[in-house]
Amino acid sequence: MRSQFDIRSQPGFGVIALITFFALYLPMATLVAYSFNGADSLSVWEGFSLRWFVSASQNEAVQDAAIRSLVIAVWAATIATTAATMAALAMTRTRPYRGLTFKYALINQPLMVPEIVTAVALLIVFSRIKVWTGYSGLGFLIAAHTAFCLPFAYLPIRARLESMDLTLERAAADLYATPWQAFRHVTLPLLRPAIIAGFMLSLVISLDDVVITEFVKSGGQDTLPTYMLGQIRRETTPEINAIATIFLVLSTILVVIFFFINRRKQ
Repeated sequence: MRSQFDIRSQPGFGVIALITFFALYLPMATLVAYSFNGADSLSVWEGFSLRWFVSASQNEAVQDAAIRSLVIAVWAATIATTAATMAALAMTRTRPYRGLTFKYALINQPLMVPEIVTAVALLIVFSRIKVWTGYSGLGFLIAAHTAFCLPFAYLPIRARLESMDLTLERAAADLYATPWQAFRHVTLPLLRPAIIAGFMLSLVISLDDVVITEFVKSGGQDTLPTYMLGQIRRETTPEINAIATIFLVLSTILVVIFFFINRRKQ
């Protein structure tokens, strides 16, 4: 009888997994540890201190960048999740037709194309629009983040719609519910966990984005990641470690919430 293949029993797999784990997370752990360093140096430990967290919280540039990041992320995630919900409904609650696969590929295009290509394309288009309109506000960053976040919101919502029992919606129609009533009272409550998960995932992606933001932003529009990148280029202090630690904790919390929402909907 043929034995079942088990990757965990393969020689050396555990060692490779352990090395990979440490290679990924040891630098993060070091960064977090040195964010509590009381010294001015990034590499010399002089005792535990919250000095750099206090310094970061009182830094107006950090405050402005953090608020700007949050505003852009909330708007981008909201618009992307709304558009993804409508697209997923339109593409799953219909009979297959010619061009459906193309539309699916088009929505997921930002996942397949290197981010630097998307960033350069957006830079070319938005620079022309800025010249024509004279507008250079946050709208361009919100639009760019929305375009990039759309597939991240679309995938969990579409997956949830495809796994839903259609008999509930048909029963609502048999009871003379209008399409809007069926959506509001049947489809939306069942879809809500996936919508929240798509929103949370889009929020994390937008908050973490550097490449597209760096290409699209105008002067004085630094987000927290681009502000940190600029500080590293100039002068690195443990304050950057403190900001990165806060950012890491926030991103982790959002990802954990996304994970538990996904588990619950299953």
